[in-house]
Amino acid sequence: MDTSSIDLTFVPELLRLPYSQVWSDYDEGADVLYLSFEKPQCANDSVMEEDGNIYHYRDSRLVGITLPNARTRFQQSPPQ
Repeated sequence: MDTSSIDLTFVPELLRLPYSQVWSDYDEGADVLYLSFEKPQCANDSVMEEDGNIYHYRDSRLVGITLPNARTRFQQSPPQ
């Protein structure tokens, strides 16, 4: 991968998260981005909000977010 094509403008947003670790997984076929703040998540509740994202909780602690239609919503081209 040509590292000169990586857009790092997301780094300030990532550093603002109240989590020291973030895991991501992207399902290209389904166009879904999964973000986990704890491994394993062990979520016991999930809520789909008006923004279209699904927020996963263990009790009252946010442990993950599912972003459906991620590439479509954020309008990025597939990596070359």
